[in-house]
Amino acid sequence: MRDADHTYLIAPNPAAQRLTRKVTGTDHTGATVDVQVVEERPLTIFLNSQEIVTAMTIGDYPNFLALGFLRNQGMLSDTDEITGIDYDEELETIVVRTKSATNYEDKLARKTRTSGCAVGTVFGDMMEGLDGITLPPSQLKTSDLYALAAQINTTPSLYLSAGAIHGTVLCHGSKPLVYMEDVGRHNAVDKIAGWMLANGVSGADKLLYTTGRLTSEMVIKCAQMGIAALASRSGFTAWGVEIANQIDLTLIGRLRGQRFMCLSGEARLIRDADPSSVREEPKKSSRKAAK
Repeated sequence: MRDADHTYLIAPNPAAQRLTRKVTGTDHTGATVDVQVVEERPLTIFLNSQEIVTAMTIGDYPNFLALGFLRNQGMLSDTDEITGIDYDEELETIVVRTKSATNYEDKLARKTRTSGCAVGTVFGDMMEGLDGITLPPSQLKTSDLYALAAQINTTPSLYLSAGAIHGTVLCHGSKPLVYMEDVGRHNAVDKIAGWMLANGVSGADKLLYTTGRLTSEMVIKCAQMGIAALASRSGFTAWGVEIANQIDLTLIGRLRGQRFMCLSGEARLIRDADPSSVREEPKKSSRKAAK
């Protein structure tokens, strides 16, 4: 694993073709301007012969998105043997194939809409599954937290160049490892989960960083990935905090400059950094987090 220069294993590529499109408009003075806007395209996910969901996505890493979505919804278990992943770019479909049948029929019967943007989907028994989750007794240094925020917030990304998008980063210690972006924060998290599943990576000693709100869905997905700490520049929802406290997940929000708030899992924090030594951010940033 790369560590000396803190190089990402996967990093955003704002210049990648198909992820953005140039649109011509006018600014506040009436002058003509060209703006790069994020693409949004459908991806229909199949599990074996069953159509599961159509997600709106920017279109990168469809294999990780499909794997992570199915894993986070409980449709793929640790015992399911994946025999193939077939992506058809023209038809905008991806099929995940398993050696034996899965339990997706039950899941589809209990589908509900979530608060996630870009039509997030979650299933009724996800909350029930939290009862059996025991998160690892990991620790989180505030010095690592500050270092991660400083690097992630200055990494070239669609989030910084075009906006209207969410980023999620898998981190280990002070090192950001995999940085995924998408129009919905749930998609970005699912891509991380899919990458972890495909590469056999454990969440036991990791932190998940997101640019979006800390909602119940984000907390649930983080816990299902076996990650005990979730951080964001943005704020919290009450249910997200309630669930985090229920499962003892460390939840850190409003992480900007030297400031942050921890509303759950304080015991994991090791306060080894003097906040006054951390450079404070301007009160009004030129690029605000996408809502």
